[in-house]
Amino acid sequence: MAPRKMLKAAALLITLGYCSLLVYQGGVPFNFQETRAGTVQVSDLSVEAVRTTIDDSAVRNITLDDIFISVKTSKHYQDTRLPIILKTWFQLAKDQTWFFTDTDNPQHQRQTNGHMVNTNCSDSHQRKHLCCKTSVEYDHFLDSGKKWFCHFDDDNYVNVPRLVTILQKYNHQQDWYLGRPSVNKPLKIFVKPTERPAKMRTSFSFWFATGGAGFCISRSLAFKMLPVASGGRFISVCEGIRLPDDVTMGFIIEHVVKNNLTLVPEFHSHLEQMKLLPLETFRDQISFSYSGPKENINVINVPGFDTRYDPTRFLSLHCFLFPHFKFCPR
Repeated sequence: MAPRKMLKAAALLITLGYCSLLVYQGGVPFNFQETRAGTVQVSDLSVEAVRTTIDDSAVRNITLDDIFISVKTSKHYQDTRLPIILKTWFQLAKDQTWFFTDTDNPQHQRQTNGHMVNTNCSDSHQRKHLCCKTSVEYDHFLDSGKKWFCHFDDDNYVNVPRLVTILQKYNHQQDWYLGRPSVNKPLKIFVKPTERPAKMRTSFSFWFATGGAGFCISRSLAFKMLPVASGGRFISVCEGIRLPDDVTMGFIIEHVVKNNLTLVPEFHSHLEQMKLLPLETFRDQISFSYSGPKENINVINVPGFDTRYDPTRFLSLHCFLFPHFKFCPR
């Protein structure tokens, strides 16, 4: 190896070691303070940029195998939501999709070929426990070596080929945070920096991609989050700002790492009216969702199976997109 290349390699190893030291020895200081209900004051967080040399010749077209797809689920939905995913879009990404849950289920382990991860987090839907699962998802992505981290919920249908096509437009060696917000303006948090007088208070705003629609993060950006988010630190930030996991992800990326959300309108959550999505656009969408009681359920309008057999419409959607599957009507 040439001396110059050896020096570059050594520098990169030192940088990686330094980041790991920050994570495991508490080298990134942050001190959150709550002063009254409804407002959170936060001291400044900062991450020193990790500089690496990018070889443009190494950038190639993204394939499905370059994507780490994570699905957050729970034992409460292992007999309802999960079987629908396993029968439909999971069949298109068996090796790339991992499920993060809170229980052991031997049957699902067999069906997913060992891709069920018991996070040992609570099965509660409370903020801390949801953040716990997202933290484990993020750490597993870092260990995977994949180029893209794409998170979805267990009430999402993922159009796998379209996801790959969209990601091929972006360079994983650059910082990308792709998703769709569920609010029409940035979220505002009140801040009280430790170095300012106690009576002075300011605020900052940031966008976040709603987790219910799904979002994707490039490896370059995920690596820059490492000192603040890895090794369980994500949970600490989440509890500090007292906001949900998807909001915390946006907080870290936009406020700490200083990278903006890139709007990708092809992500969809149940916070939208699913029936307003035109049928002719379905092949162009990345994710779909559903919600609600039977008498007022929010689902896409797609022809197919009887609603008593397919209330979520995901089976019908799958057959609309991929009619060659055996369970689809001929």
